[in-house]
Amino acid sequence: MSAPGLPAGSCWVVTDGAAGNRRQALALAEALTPSIREFVVDLRAPWSWFAPRLLPGARLALSRHRDRLQPPWPTLVIGCGRSAAWATRQVHQWSNGRALSVQILDPRIAPRHWDLVVAPKHDHLHGDNVLTPLGSLNPVDDAWLADARDAFATFGELPGPRFGVLLGGGRHGAPMDVAELAALLEAVKRRQAHEGGSVLVVASRRTPSALLPMVREAFHDVPGFVWAPGDEDPNPYPGVLGWADRLVVTADSVNMLSEACATGRPVHTLVSAPLAAKLERFHAELRATRRLHDIDASTPPVQPVLRETEWVAQRVREHLGLG
Repeated sequence: MSAPGLPAGSCWVVTDGAAGNRRQALALAEALTPSIREFVVDLRAPWSWFAPRLLPGARLALSRHRDRLQPPWPTLVIGCGRSAAWATRQVHQWSNGRALSVQILDPRIAPRHWDLVVAPKHDHLHGDNVLTPLGSLNPVDDAWLADARDAFATFGELPGPRFGVLLGGGRHGAPMDVAELAALLEAVKRRQAHEGGSVLVVASRRTPSALLPMVREAFHDVPGFVWAPGDEDPNPYPGVLGWADRLVVTADSVNMLSEACATGRPVHTLVSAPLAAKLERFHAELRATRRLHDIDASTPPVQPVLRETEWVAQRVREHLGLG
C-alpha cells in the first residue's frame, strides 16, 4: 500500500548504480511507497565533470544506452550520489517543480537547489531543508533481519557465538591499510579462540582481491566461511547481519557500520591510524552513543539500535506535504 499522499508509481529512484548509493536511495523510497521506478544515470563529459552543477544541453548528457528521464513526471524523485544530484535537479526543473526532489548525501553545492537534502550529521551540512541522520539509510529492521535469517537458515547451525566480519576497502584514493587489516583479523582470531564459536566473513567489492588470500588463510581452520565477490554462493551479507551475535567492521565503511549498528548486536572496529575528519566524527558519534566499541571490548549482547530510515521517511512526508 502506498504511503499517504504519495500515489502508486510516482516515486523515481536515481543513482549512478553504485551499490551503496542504490541501497540508501531504495531504502528511503521503499519506506514511502512499494511502487518505484529505478534509473541508473551515466553522464557524459563535460556534464559529469561539473555535476551536480547544470550546463546547457542537459539532454545530451545522458548516455544513449541508459534509461532516459522523460515525462510523465513522478510526484517524487530520490537520488543518491553526485550524478544523481544532477538528475534530481534536472527532473525538478524539467517538470516545472511538479516532481519534488530529495537528494541523499551532501551534494557539494547549496541545498536550496533541492526540496530536501538528507546528509549524515558528520557532513556538517545545515539548512531549513536539510535532514541530518547519524548514519546512512538502510532497510535493516526486525522484519528485514527475520527474512535474512529465513533466507540463510543454515547459518543458524554454525556454532555460537557467531562473529560476523564485514570488510570494506580503501577510501577516496587511499588504499586499504594492510597492517590494520592483519591486526583486525588477528584480533578476531584471538577472540574466537577464547570464546569459541564461528567466524562469518564477507568481503565487499572494495576489498582488494590481492588481500583475500590473507583473509582466507587467517580463518582456514576456524568454523564458518569467507565469502568474496565472484564466489559461487549467493552474497551472504544479509544472513551474516541476521545471525551474527557480534559484528566486526573495518573502519572505512559508513554504510556497513550503520547497518551493523541497526542489528542491535555489539559492533566493533579497529583503528590504528588517524581517520579522515568526517569519518572520525562518525566514529565518535557511534562511540558516544554506545554503538561502536574497540575490537577487544566486553559488551552486553544487546546494544542500542541505529535505525533512522523510517524517521527520515516521516520527515520527508511532513516536509513535502505527502501526508
